[in-house]
Amino acid sequence: MIQAQLALPAPHDVTVGYTEWGRPGAAQTVICVHGLTRNARDFDFLARALADRNARVIALNMVGRGTSSWLADPAGYIVPAYAGHVLQFLKEQRLDSVDWVGTSMGGLIGMLIAAGENSPIRRLVLNDIGPFISQAALAQLKTYVGRDPHFATLDEAEAYLRDIHAGFGPLTDSQWRHLASHSIREADGGLRLHYDPQIKVPYAQMADADVDLWALWEKIRCPTFLLRGSESQLLTSETASRMTETGPKATLATIYGVGHAPALMADDQIALIAGWLRPGSTKD
Repeated sequence: MIQAQLALPAPHDVTVGYTEWGRPGAAQTVICVHGLTRNARDFDFLARALADRNARVIALNMVGRGTSSWLADPAGYIVPAYAGHVLQFLKEQRLDSVDWVGTSMGGLIGMLIAAGENSPIRRLVLNDIGPFISQAALAQLKTYVGRDPHFATLDEAEAYLRDIHAGFGPLTDSQWRHLASHSIREADGGLRLHYDPQIKVPYAQMADADVDLWALWEKIRCPTFLLRGSESQLLTSETASRMTETGPKATLATIYGVGHAPALMADDQIALIAGWLRPGSTKD
């Protein structure tokens, strides 16, 4: 694994941090994008497994998270802007055909790119996200998005993350410690979460109504694989079912005993994605 940063030219003028696994010349490149308050290191377990199967894997930090730059104007923390950054990143990397794994917000970004003309996304994996999100589900996320707690120790940070991300499912102690270690930064004599608290600004405005992107969903044509946590309130069973019948007619896998969103660290979850992304396993 390598960690790197790439400065994007105008009009973006941001720096995108990322982790990369596997060979640069691999026949298959997989782009992984995290959820709203998360970062690229969430994909370490999945990326290692995919790289062992000869894929090149690039996990991106969206601006305001992890090793990417923060924005002076928080109005830019929106999905269309993130999509623009990703497309420029792919252009700079000379990648015109990629597979995509997106958790929650990362899935929304993938949907937006996949629905566009001449999309570089060949196959799309959505982790517990769909084209409809109720206002009630958004309100629940709003309770922790943009919080800026101060921790004296890593143990305190881990306890906090175990609480707000209980929906990730039954992770091992080492997996929780991995998440905690890569979710904090040193600040003010202690530790703070590794994101810009101002990511909450545009989200707070969006969270006052349902998100309805069914028209966008109908434009997606690439093969699509959908994972849903059985206890998820963000992606309901009704929405997931409709996604298998409309648009790209996604293949659905339900992860039982998990809410929002499957952490993609368990062997069975990794096997589902790795199997579906295996060359020749789906119609490219």
